[in-house]
Amino acid sequence: MVCLPLHKLGKILETHVKSQGTAEIKYGRKVVEIGEYADKSKAWVKVEKADGSTEIREADYVVGCDGANSIIRRKLFGDWVYPGYTWDKQIVATNIYYDGFKDVDFDDSQFFVHPEHWHMVARIQPDGLYRVTYGEIGGLTYDQLKERQPAKFQAILPGNPTPDKYGLVNFSPYKVHQRCVDRMRVGRFLLAADAAHLCNPFGGMGLTGGIADVGSLYDSLRGIDNNKADDSILDKYDEVRRRIWHEVIDPISTENMQRLFQYQNADEFVNKDPLYKLVREMQNPDKKLEKGGPPNASVTVSQRWLWS
Repeated sequence: MVCLPLHKLGKILETHVKSQGTAEIKYGRKVVEIGEYADKSKAWVKVEKADGSTEIREADYVVGCDGANSIIRRKLFGDWVYPGYTWDKQIVATNIYYDGFKDVDFDDSQFFVHPEHWHMVARIQPDGLYRVTYGEIGGLTYDQLKERQPAKFQAILPGNPTPDKYGLVNFSPYKVHQRCVDRMRVGRFLLAADAAHLCNPFGGMGLTGGIADVGSLYDSLRGIDNNKADDSILDKYDEVRRRIWHEVIDPISTENMQRLFQYQNADEFVNKDPLYKLVREMQNPDKKLEKGGPPNASVTVSQRWLWS
């Protein structure tokens, strides 16, 4: 498994975009207004540049792929309109160097189930940089979370280290949401990825869903450009991608997060959760699988799930 931090994935994508003769990347610009011409022939955005000046850019279609705080979405629906909910738990993402990981049999990534200290550990660089993401109670300020961090690491990391035993490179608390817009197409404006929907990070459903959005939208726009479809295909993009969020991304990502903390003991969640039943069966390969289970026990699990 390769676990790439987003800034490294972004650099790879940027390199590929720059290699396309028709693509252009402009930094230091902020969208401040959007609209369509009276005849609905094109859409436009007004952007503010780093020097304070503004310019109008127009296009057949404008895609808002500008993240969870999307200006495009806010201009279309309002600043505080994003249907869904925010979890009552927070997540803290950290990057650390810690020699203690060498003393344990960790895979490249693993998830730890615990009613209080649920967390994930993944190796993200060959030099030994690890991402440690852990759950926290909601409602705490940045300073309160930072104050609690040493005790959390002492509780969850192998060897129960004190701060002098590891190097904390990054500390990023954030709130977790399950949200999806009511429309991903409004006239000549389209939304994709985090600008259109959010989910918790466990399972990578948010990033994967965003990539699938872009692939579907590319196919739709290419079909229009090649006269193989009219622009009603963009309504189909809107319909299908939102349906997939509601039927696949939201329930699976919700279950992924809940299974980390919702059960108080191993027997309870093994009996209720088909994933843990499968893990238990894999630990006992000689035991015959129950009727209705997987057809055979030859299953490879690339992520390790542990519980206390």
